[in-house]
Amino acid sequence: MKSSGDAGGCGLRLHSWIEFSSRIIGMLLIVSAIPWASGQLASASSAQSITIAGVVLDSMKRPVPGASVQLEQDGDTSILSAKTDADGAFSFLDVRPGKYLARAQKSGLESNVETISASFEISRKIVNLTLGATAHGKGPTTPSTNAIEFSDEPNFTVSGVTDWTAVGGHGSDAVLRTSEELAKDAARLKAEGATPSVASKSDQGEGDQHRTAGEAAERSGDPLKAAREFQEAARLDPSERNYFEWGSELLLHRAVWQAVEVFERGSKAYPKSARMLSARGAALFASAHYEEAALELCAASDLSPDDAAPYIFLGKIAIASPTPLPCVEQKLGRLVERQPENSLAHYLYAMAVLKGHGPSPDETVSRQVVESLNKAVALDPKCADGWLQLGILSFSRHDLPKAIAYYSKAIEANPQLGEAHYRLGVAYDRSGETAEAQEEFALHDAIEKREAENVERERREIKQFLVVLQGQPAGPPAR
Repeated sequence: MKSSGDAGGCGLRLHSWIEFSSRIIGMLLIVSAIPWASGQLASASSAQSITIAGVVLDSMKRPVPGASVQLEQDGDTSILSAKTDADGAFSFLDVRPGKYLARAQKSGLESNVETISASFEISRKIVNLTLGATAHGKGPTTPSTNAIEFSDEPNFTVSGVTDWTAVGGHGSDAVLRTSEELAKDAARLKAEGATPSVASKSDQGEGDQHRTAGEAAERSGDPLKAAREFQEAARLDPSERNYFEWGSELLLHRAVWQAVEVFERGSKAYPKSARMLSARGAALFASAHYEEAALELCAASDLSPDDAAPYIFLGKIAIASPTPLPCVEQKLGRLVERQPENSLAHYLYAMAVLKGHGPSPDETVSRQVVESLNKAVALDPKCADGWLQLGILSFSRHDLPKAIAYYSKAIEANPQLGEAHYRLGVAYDRSGETAEAQEEFALHDAIEKREAENVERERREIKQFLVVLQGQPAGPPAR
């Protein structure tokens, strides 16, 4: 089965692959996930492992580096310890199944105590710890429950909006552009199945009314009202859908840490929701927590192994991330196994393998990457990014004629792929074809200018939320 043939082909057209995956789920009769690593099928008897990870934050929701984190298993006197890194992140690898208590300390402050139930059903447990004003040894802390009650009010308020152009950053910034795309992709995810609400029947109806009002406000260009309506819908009816709508609205308008918080609440209340984990992964990526984002998306793919969406999110962040990310290659290899006719799956897997082996892969890895890219473009000749990467690999081997042919194929598949024009210009220049090179450079510059203008226009249209934390003064009035 080939893709729809949109311009750019396998160039990360997420919504079309969500539709594709929803159709293919009904056809696949594979009972369990197929482990895949380093290009080979892993043994089904390989040992499973559990990781407990998270971030320590201060009262202003800022990451706290150098905090001491302790993990204590119920009924065990031994205590595991870790230090948070520069981003406030910590992890405990290969923990045993069971119930754990996690807490953090730094500079006389203690965090809340989180109760964590670890099992092989979910290989990655994520927990955030917030340092408070409790001095060491002065009063007990109480473990929080995994069941979410909305009476635990959020510690932030959306007070207004401002131009998203104030963020800075050029439109070609790969990480920034990827986080913007993922925010829109997350908002397009469809419900994976209704989860019964805990609210009364009357409250359910009122919650629906507020959600509908929020959707109408967003369409009419009033995101501030939309955010408040979605929050009220979640308060009245804390359903999976309402949590997701609220978090998606926050993420779309760059209230990134607040979106992480809402998706975390939603994930605790609905631990089987793959789209909630996927959206939280997108929010974590936007907050520059790349490894934690990858692990969250890997967990989402485990929850729904035949749904392409979490894998595509994972592939996108892996390409944009400045460093290789954990679990990406294995999970994308599984997608290739489960959806062998998916051109995008082959492309993303090739890029994950290439990223994981550094800028100078050995011949075996290079052959594996080329084979996957060839499958991607064979399944979908409009896979412009696949042709482009084949050209880059050929150029690195000093095969200029083949590189020029591949770059030309990429441009044929997507004439607006600026990087292909630039690289084709370089290849022409190396070949002594100066006039052709200058033409391609001019096309590249024109495309880049148009794209930058489009990015700026989109950012002006999608207003950024101004968020006030509890105890802080209100920001300027909404515009």
